[in-house]
Amino acid sequence: MQDSVKPDGITPSQTVGPFFKYGLTPAGEYAWNDAFTNSTLTPDVSGERVRIEGRVLDGDGATVPDAMLEIWQADAQGRYADPQDKRALPNASFRGFARCGTDKEGNYSFDTIKPGAVPGEDGAMQAPHILMAIFARGMLLQTYTRIYFDGEAANASDAVLMLVPQDRRATLIATQTSDAVYRFDIRLQGDRETVFFAV
Repeated sequence: MQDSVKPDGITPSQTVGPFFKYGLTPAGEYAWNDAFTNSTLTPDVSGERVRIEGRVLDGDGATVPDAMLEIWQADAQGRYADPQDKRALPNASFRGFARCGTDKEGNYSFDTIKPGAVPGEDGAMQAPHILMAIFARGMLLQTYTRIYFDGEAANASDAVLMLVPQDRRATLIATQTSDAVYRFDIRLQGDRETVFFAV
């Protein structure tokens, strides 16, 4: 009997979705909040409470109904819940992380606090911002972006924001739509594509 010959080459690549609801919802009913929450708010949190909401759109402008988004952020004093941040945490239970899936219309929302300014690698203070990872169908790897806040004076001198061509900076700015609500749509490709960062 002849040994079977295996073909040469690499294993084909696979996209990062759309199987999040199946893999991340242990109750099996595919409710996004089974395994995680879209809120960073904790009982001892201090700072300005805000809601960030928007839609995820593909290159044709169609909504993406099964994307997954993650955010990481500092607290209102600009401190991260991370062992590398040696400063004392006044919000002891604040973790600064949340995860959310889009609904059938591509909508998402996060309830959180407005973060404080944080130091960059050179020690210069960065404008308040939230880091976001986007996982979606057809993508081989997740993408990363930042959410800055409309009306922040520090945006004008933020070193990372200044790296982005001026005509594309608006894709990183969440627009305030009411007292505590900001709008941040994510466009994965096409016209007005959101700026994504290599990390």
